[in-house]
Amino acid sequence: MSRILIIDDEPAIRETLRDILEDEGHDATLCESAEEGLAAYAREDFDLVLLDVWLPGIDGLALLERIRAVGQAPPVIVISGHGSVETAVRATRLGAYDFLEKPLSLERVLLTVTHAIADRSLRQQVRDLKRSTATFEEVLIGESEAMQRLLTRIRSAARSASRVLITGENGSGKEIVARMLHRESPRADHPFVAVNCAAIPDELIESELFGHKKGAFTGATDDRKGKFELADGGAIFLDEIGDMSLRTQAKVLRVLQDQQFQRVGGHQTIQVDVRVIAATNKNLEQQISLGQFREDLYFRLNVIPIEVPPLRERDGDVLLLADHFLRRFAAETGQRARKLTPEAEQKILGYSWPGNVRELRNLMERLTILEPSERIGPEAIPISDSIAPAALAAETAEMSLREAREVFEREFILRKLSEAGGNVSRAAEALGVERSNLYRKLHAYGIRVERR
Repeated sequence: MSRILIIDDEPAIRETLRDILEDEGHDATLCESAEEGLAAYAREDFDLVLLDVWLPGIDGLALLERIRAVGQAPPVIVISGHGSVETAVRATRLGAYDFLEKPLSLERVLLTVTHAIADRSLRQQVRDLKRSTATFEEVLIGESEAMQRLLTRIRSAARSASRVLITGENGSGKEIVARMLHRESPRADHPFVAVNCAAIPDELIESELFGHKKGAFTGATDDRKGKFELADGGAIFLDEIGDMSLRTQAKVLRVLQDQQFQRVGGHQTIQVDVRVIAATNKNLEQQISLGQFREDLYFRLNVIPIEVPPLRERDGDVLLLADHFLRRFAAETGQRARKLTPEAEQKILGYSWPGNVRELRNLMERLTILEPSERIGPEAIPISDSIAPAALAAETAEMSLREAREVFEREFILRKLSEAGGNVSRAAEALGVERSNLYRKLHAYGIRVERR
C-alpha cells in the first residue's frame, strides 16, 4: 500500500481521486491548500504527491519547489485546469514527475500514479544497492569524535542545495566528503562531475568547464559540452579551487551568480541547475590577502564550510582504517588478510601521518603486496624508525645543533619516502633535491629502500 498526498482546492476532485486510488489499494490524505499540505507533508512520509497548480495562498509550483528542495522527496504529479506549455515546462524544471491537465482522465491518472510509484521504488533500490556495495572511495570510516562531528555536518549539508566549501590537508578525504554530500542529497540520481582545477592548464580550463563550439580554437573539431553542462541537475565538484587562476575565477563567479554561460566560441546562453561543491587544501582567506583569490568568489562558495580533520586528530581511527585497508586489498588480490602485531600497531600509532589517510592506505597496500607473512611485525613497516614530534623534541633536547639537524633531516626524509610510497624519484621531487643526492642521504642515515 502506498501513501498518497492529494492537494487540490476543489472538493469533488479531491474525493474522486481518493476513491479511485483507494480502490487500487492506496491510502490517500486530502488537503485543500498548500499550507495544509505542507503541514501533512511534515507529519508523515508519502510515496507520491498529487498537486494542483492553482491554489489559494501559496501556489502549487511554489509548493513543488519546497517539496523537492528537502531530502529524498517523493515524486510529484502536477495537475492543472489552466494548463499551458509554459506551466508544464516550469513544473518539469522544478522536478515534477509528470503534468496532467483537467478534466482528468482517470485511466491516465492511475497509469501515471503506478509508473511514478514504481519509479520511486526502483530508485530507492538503486540507492540501497549503492550503499550496500560502497567502497572506501564512497564512504568515510571512523569512530572518533572528530569523524562523528564531520558525518553530522555532512548529513545536515546534504539535505540542502547550498554551495559547500570543503577544506583540509592533502589526503584527508575531501573528495570522499563531496561524493557523500551528493549521494545523500535530493540530487543523488543526477550526475556528479569532478574537476581537478590544478591539473588543467589555464588556457584549456574555460573549455573544460563551459564547453566549446566547433572551430572555436585550433583542435576544436566538434561541439563539446563542458563540465557544468554535464552536471546539469546534479553537482559539480571543483577540487583544488585555490589553484584556479584569477581569470578563471571571474568566469566561475559569473556562472554562480545566475547559473548560465556560453560555450567558448558560442553565442547561445545555456541555463543549468547545478550544485557547486568546492575543495581546497589552502587557506583561502590568506590567499585573498595576497591577491591570489577573489574575495567575492570565496563568499559565494563558502555558504556551508566543512573542514575535514587530519588523521592525527582522529584518535582511535588509525587502527580501524589500517585493518579496513588490509582486508580490502587482500580481497582484491585474492589473499588472506594480513594482521598487524601489537608492536606494529604501536608503531603506526606513534606516527603523525603527514600524508593522512592516503599515506596510510598506500602503506597498507604495499604491505599486502610485498609482505609474505600474514602477521606484520614492526620491522616490516618503513616508518618503524620514525620519531613522532613529541618524542623528537625530547630526543633532541641535549643534542648539538648539527646532531639535532641530522635527526630532523632523517625523520623528514622518512616521512617523504612514506608519502611517496617508497618511490625514491617521487620523494626526491617532493624534497626538491636530485635523486643521486637523496640516495647519498639514504646511505648515510642507514635507510634501506627497496628499489622498483
